[in-house]
Amino acid sequence: MRFIADFHVHSKYSRATSHDMSPDVIARWAKLKGISLIGTGDFTHPFYFDELRLKLVETGNGLVMLKGEDGGVSFMLTAEVSNIFSQDGKLRKIHTLIFAPDFDTVQKINNALGKRGKLSQDGRPIFGFPVKDLMKIILDVSADCLLIPAHAWTPWFSLFGANSGFDSLEECFGEERVNIYAIETGLSSDPEMNWRLSALDRVTLISNSDAHSPNKIGREANLFDCDMNYLDIIDAIRKKDRNKLLATIEFFPEEGKYHYNGHRGCGILMSPKETKIKGFLCPVCKKKITIGVMQRVEELADRDEGFVPEGTIPSIHIIPLEEIIADAFSVGTGAVSVRKEYDRMLENGGSEFSILIDNSIEDLMKFSHPKIVEGIKKMREGKVCIIPGYDGVYGKASLFEEKALKETKGIKETPAIAGQMDLF
Repeated sequence: MRFIADFHVHSKYSRATSHDMSPDVIARWAKLKGISLIGTGDFTHPFYFDELRLKLVETGNGLVMLKGEDGGVSFMLTAEVSNIFSQDGKLRKIHTLIFAPDFDTVQKINNALGKRGKLSQDGRPIFGFPVKDLMKIILDVSADCLLIPAHAWTPWFSLFGANSGFDSLEECFGEERVNIYAIETGLSSDPEMNWRLSALDRVTLISNSDAHSPNKIGREANLFDCDMNYLDIIDAIRKKDRNKLLATIEFFPEEGKYHYNGHRGCGILMSPKETKIKGFLCPVCKKKITIGVMQRVEELADRDEGFVPEGTIPSIHIIPLEEIIADAFSVGTGAVSVRKEYDRMLENGGSEFSILIDNSIEDLMKFSHPKIVEGIKKMREGKVCIIPGYDGVYGKASLFEEKALKETKGIKETPAIAGQMDLF
């Protein structure tokens, strides 16, 4: 069974998150996007866990579903946890994702973690002990659980983050390294960047939206072809099974808000090469520049850009449909015209992912504005102009040269599909 899964979202109980992020709304938007399996997020929060148990029912396959629905969107019980601790004389801040197979297991996890911190403080709780100890706690509850480093490259709160992370999985997890089967690449990084580190060849690279609002669901996701059950999905991730995990669906990483180096307050954006020339200092305020994901990859990589290791899982790069419509109409994504066109296209095209990935250009022309179809075609070909994101500022993507050339020096073409996979 082929399906799309997005495991990392947040509830309304997380900071800076929409009040609409409840199971009902999450399921509705997942269906619009074309996602069959979505993470619950935030199961450690006591109020949200009560809501999950009230609104969701176990389906006997390690997944849960809204009560009263048959054949609708499935949920996997997931949460994100923050560990802030000192190691080797440096403050570390690491976020991880936890996957669990049923409510009883989640209750045991929450009981164990509740003894180590205040779970009601935030949907993403904070603990002061090393992240490798978190792994021990989770696996002591159930060997069927999975713990994965979240958005592994962002400057703050990540495994390889420039400001608070580590240089290797072994340095971070010690003896628990053997239980790390996957990492989440994050919005500012894609698999191609991670392929440059031979140390990551054995782990599975997954991608998720980390959505804080409903319309951001599915901006990154994973394409599976396996039974829709918890153990089969976890097994595919653990074994890096290319027959079951077919591809990851990616942001163009330049759009991520930590891709390049820079200073938001000073309006300074710099490539890794420029940063080295400037001595890692902002040319305006002369303070240390905020180091982005691309710089960290350059520091840790032992392979050249463009290297593709054997046995890699392909990646598909997309731009959210709302952004393509807004770019075609030369308006903001919040414009009423964008929402109307988005809804109209989904009525005819089935779902957002069907429109962006599956439908032929000929079929899209039957119900879509020609300029939107032109944009989708360019996206699939990787003909995208992007001003990279930096220091918390999202990058800006354009698919139409007349607009793009006014803002940049030219068009940068990035492969829309990497890893030799024929999808169109």
